[in-house]
Amino acid sequence: MKVVILGAGQGKRLLPLTQDIPKALLDIGGRQLVARQIDAFAACGIKEFVVITGYGAPLMDAALEALAQELSVEIRTVFNPFYTVADNLASCWMARHEMGSDFVQVNGDNVFKADMVERILAAPPAPVTVAINHKDQYDNDDMKVMLDGERLTEIGKTLPLEAVDAEAIGIYVFRGEGADVYRGVLDQAMHEPSGLKQWFPSAVGTTAKLTDVKVCAIDGHEWCEVDFPVDLQAARQMVSSW
Repeated sequence: MKVVILGAGQGKRLLPLTQDIPKALLDIGGRQLVARQIDAFAACGIKEFVVITGYGAPLMDAALEALAQELSVEIRTVFNPFYTVADNLASCWMARHEMGSDFVQVNGDNVFKADMVERILAAPPAPVTVAINHKDQYDNDDMKVMLDGERLTEIGKTLPLEAVDAEAIGIYVFRGEGADVYRGVLDQAMHEPSGLKQWFPSAVGTTAKLTDVKVCAIDGHEWCEVDFPVDLQAARQMVSSW
């Protein structure tokens, strides 16, 4: 099992905090965001990481090299030169050669602990497993999902609120056939003119029509997505008790 982290973005909604560094290198309680992610997976025994870089790539390369030495793990980078003009489906496509075996794909702006990773990895094996969270209500920025039992049927930010069952938190596990199907869907999407302007969950939604995409609820676990300055404050407050 390897981990693919999407870390190409600047994090423009966090400006001016990300004027000089990418979002993935923001300090979260004395530890860079991407370091906290790799810490959590490494604590579960995973030793192989691929980080997709873009904005501030030299800074990311230096930070990741130091982190690899500190944790005794392997960290490779894949540079996405189109990060200013493309959405993150293109980043995933750039790393498709790293998706030939089982892997976890992670959004580069999530803060979580090893116990949540353990929960997701311990879910019943499926071609694809999507980590989800249940809330009383969902907003426009949530990556919403529709379910048929434990199977994901639709995913997207614009799903009708009355049909939403949960939110995808940004951690996806691909195994066997699931990795193959997803890689093929990414490649097909990038052959279309609209490919550069798509978010990768659209590829997950297409994958769900071709193979089983199951879900794993992480309700009760502490985690945070850092999109806005208020999220950064919340993340720092959250980790202060860890």
